[in-house]
Parts: sequence; C-alpha cells; structure tokens
Amino acid sequence: MKKSNLVLCVMSILLLVLSVPLHAEEIGRGVKVTYLGHAAFKLVSPNGVVIYLDPFLSGNPKTPPELKTVEKADLILVTHGHADHVGDTLAIAEKTNAKIVVIPELGRYLTRKGAKNVVGMNKGGTYTSHGMAITMVHALHSSSITEGDQVIYAGDPAGFVIRFENGFTVYHAGDTGLFGDMKLIGEIYKPDLSLLPIGSHFTMDPREATYAAKLLGSKYVIPMHYGTFPVLTGTAEEFVRLMTKEVPKTKVLVLKPGQMVQ
Repeated sequence: MKKSNLVLCVMSILLLVLSVPLHAEEIGRGVKVTYLGHAAFKLVSPNGVVIYLDPFLSGNPKTPPELKTVEKADLILVTHGHADHVGDTLAIAEKTNAKIVVIPELGRYLTRKGAKNVVGMNKGGTYTSHGMAITMVHALHSSSITEGDQVIYAGDPAGFVIRFENGFTVYHAGDTGLFGDMKLIGEIYKPDLSLLPIGSHFTMDPREATYAAKLLGSKYVIPMHYGTFPVLTGTAEEFVRLMTKEVPKTKVLVLKPGQMVQ
C-alpha cells in the first residue's frame, strides 16, 4: 500500500472512532449534547432544563428535518446578531416562553421584534438560572443584522460558558478568530467541553482551532461551523489530524448533525 493511501486509511479509521456516540455519563455526568448543524446545539441538563445555542434551524441545510421543530426550550443563548446564529430565536421563544440570553444591543432589537423574555448581559457577567451559571465571554468577530439595505448594529459578538448544576462546564465559542485570552477562559472557567468553529473564512480554521484547544485545555472538543456552505472550507478530518498530533490530551468528538452524545 502506498504511503499516501495508508495515511488516508488511518485518518478515516480515526475519524470513525472519534465520531462514535459516547454516553453522557462519560463526558458530562448526565448533560446531553445534541449537535444541530452549523453552530446550533441543544443541551439538556441533568434536571431536564433545555438550552438552545444559536438556534439556526429552519433555514439550516444541515439540521435534520425532525429537529427543526422545537417543542420545549427553557433558555436560548445567542452569541451574536448574524442570521445564521439568531436563526429561529424569536419563533422558539414565542412558542416555549424561553428566556433569551444575549448582549444588550441585540436584546433590545429582539424586544422590538416582539420578544417578551429577554435577559441582556455583557462580557464578564454571569447570569444564574435553573441552578446553572451562564457567563458571557469574549469572541473575536462582528455582529449586525441586515434588513433590506439597512445594517443594524447588534452589539459585540460573544461566547458563553455554561456551568451546569452538576459542575460540568461547556464553552461555546460562538463565531470567533483565535485570541490569546482563551487561555484565561481555560484557567478561570475550566471548561470540560469546548465547542469550537473550524470552518475558516468567517472564523478559525482547523489549525487555529487546534491552538485554541491547546489554550483552553478542555478534556473534550466538538468542532462546529463547518461544511454548512461551500465557503466554509475547514474540515473535521484536518482538525482531527492536527489535534491528534498537537493536543493529544483533548479528545475530539466529531458529531454529525442530529447526533447526540448520550
């Protein structure tokens, strides 16, 4: 077998292994994590509290049809104002009466659009709900809403650190480039699981996301924000290859849209 074919074979086997669902007790002690495609996730706490992160569902080509409809949500966390992250926030909140947790400027926009249960907060702040601590942290990106020819300022982009009632901690980086203070996020909040964008063009690519994982020091990482549109060229295969070489202590979980770690 040629060397190049052998390498491809090994990488395919490795990616398959790392894509196998795990039990929630193994990674999150009862926290269930479902990847909905792009940067959208559904998290369910050990006590059954349902959190949606960046719920871009109905217009998301990667979200499985059966997961585009939301029946229950307690909290909706939105990292910034771009349409592929705000997504179905308003519709879900109206249907479920979920609290929307966002930066104040985006919160005011959503309130004007009819949202009735908005929690505005800012970077460095922590909001406590259902026994969980939600901290808003920095992200290196932009944030705006486009309506026709008008571009509306939506405040700063952000990430979220969620500490569940059992202590398990998840960091959703939002759309972001690499920044050195990810090391502080790792040192202060000690996320067990980090959700990192790898698609490039608008966010980190696999090489930068690998360095981010090194700074964060999480036990697990799930790649996101890749493969949704052609412009997002970063791949899970490349991320796994780099992580295996450079950050072997962090386990990469490659989830297909609709797949739940349980």
